[in-house]
Amino acid sequence: MGKLLPESVEIGDDVIFQKLNDEAVVLNLATQDYFSLDNVGTSMWSLLVEFGNLETVVGRLSSVYDVETETLRRDLCSLVQQLVGSGLLKASDQSVDVS
Repeated sequence: MGKLLPESVEIGDDVIFQKLNDEAVVLNLATQDYFSLDNVGTSMWSLLVEFGNLETVVGRLSSVYDVETETLRRDLCSLVQQLVGSGLLKASDQSVDVS
């Protein structure tokens, strides 16, 4: 069985986001789990917060970055998996197999 990820996400409970230039820190105040994001990760986070839907975010990122769509999708899914696992993002719908 492959990895299960939500089709859409939203910010987890007790999570704050602080942008510093092109980078950012995302912190779960309840668990003290945090991520430091580079400029691409910050773009991904911002689009996830704005749109929620992973495929919409992939489409938006494709128009900004000169990289194959599958590479973007894989990188985004990896980040989402880590953020959901840390409670920084939470599923807002059903999970789908992304294997």
